[in-house]
Amino acid sequence: MAAVVKTMLFDLDGTIMDTNELIIQSFLHSLKGIVPPEFDREHIIPSMGQPLTMQMQLFSGREDVTDLVAAYREINLQMHDDYVSAFPQVAEVFARLHEAGIQIGIVTTKMRLTTERGLRYVGLYDYVEPGAIVTIEDVEHPKPHPEPVLKALEALGADPATTLMVGDSVVDIEAAEAAGVISVGVAWSLKGEAKLRESGARHVIHNMRELYAFAGLE
Repeated sequence: MAAVVKTMLFDLDGTIMDTNELIIQSFLHSLKGIVPPEFDREHIIPSMGQPLTMQMQLFSGREDVTDLVAAYREINLQMHDDYVSAFPQVAEVFARLHEAGIQIGIVTTKMRLTTERGLRYVGLYDYVEPGAIVTIEDVEHPKPHPEPVLKALEALGADPATTLMVGDSVVDIEAAEAAGVISVGVAWSLKGEAKLRESGARHVIHNMRELYAFAGLE
């Protein structure tokens, strides 16, 4: 392994926070009557990680999806605390990385309200560096464009060569590679490990504790 990693950027949904079922249920509720009756979770999973507006346009075939986005956000907030949890070992790993002086940032296509709410709810918020949460509202071009990753690097004064971007989706890997940081996929992604490797992930972890090795902590 090359230089010891000093900064780790994380996607949120499906990577460190298990919001998969929350997302799927939010789509199914908000699209009722809009999509065919056979529309189900298998239609939703491939596009998870993309901006919400783009997903709604894809599913509904409509250009203006303002009402669908509003319906999704309303139901998503209502159900949030019943469905959201951190994936195994995330809190332990964040605590140890933070203690060791590794900078932690979040790069997500979610809006800030639910991003911060989720991080606080599962007890991860305090481990993230101040100013290092980049949401859909902070960029002109969301992932897979490199802008969100570059914005996080700038906020942290981080060197791309010693920075990881960890994600569960093709857009995470593509954004990481485009920004020149080390791309790491998570094997618990609903998209599947093979999909992440195909998209160019340099590493795929099967366990959060595998991140310690990148930081020289084991």
